Amino acid sequence: MFYQPAIAQGILHLDVEESRHAIKVLRMQVGDTLELTDGQGFLYRALISEADPKKCRFTIIDKREASVSDFTISIAVAPTKNIDRTEWFIEKAVEIGIHKIYPILCKHSERKTVNLDRLTKISISAMKQSGQSRLPLITGMIPFQEIVMHEAGQKFICHVDAANPDLLKTLAHPKQNYLVLIGPEGDFSQEEIQLASEKGFRKVSLGPHRLRTETAALTACQMLNFINL
Repeated sequence: MFYQPAIAQGILHLDVEESRHAIKVLRMQVGDTLELTDGQGFLYRALISEADPKKCRFTIIDKREASVSDFTISIAVAPTKNIDRTEWFIEKAVEIGIHKIYPILCKHSERKTVNLDRLTKISISAMKQSGQSRLPLITGMIPFQEIVMHEAGQKFICHVDAANPDLLKTLAHPKQNYLVLIGPEGDFSQEEIQLASEKGFRKVSLGPHRLRTETAALTACQMLNFINL
């Protein structure tokens, strides 16, 4: 599958990277069929009209809109010190199904910045690989104090302690708009946990084991998808 986000604006050619892949790597020629998405919920079939490896032009022959899910999953996660682990989470979460990813800055965060262009590129690749048509929203870094102000149908903060026997899979209901907070390797501070509670977040566990940040984020994403099967 190929990606062209501006088809609706009349841009009927692939960018340089996609053009090269189609013409030089896949050896596609004039008249061959392209499967495309705009990342906004539409899938297209097109025919190559000009096999230029720098600007592969095409003509649309079919357009269809993918179904809209009756739930949304938003994961707000503190990026890991080793950014490869965060990138792994984004790739796998997009493949599984996620709507919004918010990198968050917490008191104990070991990483203060992210390369949004790179994260978006990983997301696009995962969307195409998994045959999806909606590109998840990924933002730049958001302070914890700001993310807890976001509204959602069900809001959770993942934190395990002796007074926290509630499981995400038990408290989450189908067909909701979910927002789940996942902390850094050093966990959320007590002040952050208190603030989240005051803003309506339920404290939940993902199970009996201690999970890495990226594993916890992906586990939460998968649980919420399963609940809605």
